[in-house]
Amino acid sequence: MKKWPLNSKAPAETFPEKTALEKANPAKIPQKGEAGSFWEDRGDRYHCGIDLYAPENTEVLSIEEGVVVETGLMTSPEILPYWNPTYYITIKNSQGLFYKYGELAGFIVRKGDNIESGQLIGYVGTVLNSEKIDKACPLYIRNLKDKNPSMLHFELWKSQPISTHRDYLGGNWFAEEKPENLMDPTRLLESLCL
Repeated sequence: MKKWPLNSKAPAETFPEKTALEKANPAKIPQKGEAGSFWEDRGDRYHCGIDLYAPENTEVLSIEEGVVVETGLMTSPEILPYWNPTYYITIKNSQGLFYKYGELAGFIVRKGDNIESGQLIGYVGTVLNSEKIDKACPLYIRNLKDKNPSMLHFELWKSQPISTHRDYLGGNWFAEEKPENLMDPTRLLESLCL
């Protein structure tokens, strides 16, 4: 049985600033054209996944059982100065689809691990460092200054996801033609909310 990827029942002490997950609407899935939606046009890039906004350090759970095929660094100030370090996990399910959980503050699984549905795999992170956003940054990034939302970035791939490519960076695609094995995860996520 598939599970929603964010733990909406995290203990209150996880969030000392009293940010209630229920108020954050953990089941809000950005629709076409909204910020964080799949293939959102960001001016100089297209968004490869869906952003599910939640307080930093919210538990990220595996949607279904599978095998961890890759983990790694997703964003870092060494790549772009306005980024915080975040990580990703890619899990292959039994049908051969790949779920990429990104922009994590940290993760607790390793490559080769067998994962159960609903298993804790990591924690929501925050990508942007508002103190480093200036006029040299792309307009899309400048518009997010001081908003600094934390989120799970979720991608769905038909075959091995792209992690390293000249047109792929931080969950975005810097070309107009979408990679042919990248899928829209909106319906999958919507089915988990029913």
